[in-house]
Amino acid sequence: MNQAKHIAIIMDGNGRWAEAQGKKRIKGHEAGAKVVKEITTYCSNSQDIERLTLYAFSTENWKRPRLEVEFLMKLLDNYLKNELEVYLENNVRFEPIGDIRAFSKSLQKTIAMVQKETSHCDGLIQSLALNYGAQDEMIRAINTLKNQEGDITPEMFSNTLDCKHDVDLLIRTGGDKRLSNFLLWQAAYAELFFTNTLWPDFSTKELEKIIKKFNKVERRFGGLK
Repeated sequence: MNQAKHIAIIMDGNGRWAEAQGKKRIKGHEAGAKVVKEITTYCSNSQDIERLTLYAFSTENWKRPRLEVEFLMKLLDNYLKNELEVYLENNVRFEPIGDIRAFSKSLQKTIAMVQKETSHCDGLIQSLALNYGAQDEMIRAINTLKNQEGDITPEMFSNTLDCKHDVDLLIRTGGDKRLSNFLLWQAAYAELFFTNTLWPDFSTKELEKIIKKFNKVERRFGGLK
């Protein structure tokens, strides 16, 4: 039976969830942050899941309205500070991926603080993709390796990426069926599941159903059984 050791989720639909209820988009982001906590806690209690990588803020999200971006930055800062205790209680290690140099110094400090405070945890590893884009990640890796002597191997390239671990199961909420520049290298052989559920309505029960379907998939990785 398959094991979803590394689950990655594109958390889509916060804004549409809020607009459908006649609320401001920021209310959708607030509701989505609560679901992050629920899903992370659920995964931390699973014996099979080792990594949970969540697409929190992409390199393209800077194109959103300035006030929304500013709110997302404050929400992220508050979320990390408030969730530190939850991380520690659930033995979750926080490992961000992405180029956080674009964030404010205070937000960078918060990210570094939570990463340091949870570095001893040896349970679930939760990664938030922050100012992350797979193309940007790969270009940065290429620039790091370009002066290496000899041929660059897939292993060398993988170990230079922000996320060095292959994805088993990739889920996208919100109805769209695309990867949106998320973990393109790591998801080469991931099983992809798309749900119409908007992220604030996503639940641990739906995650359980998806994992059960994943467990029944025959994974051949390009070969024959």
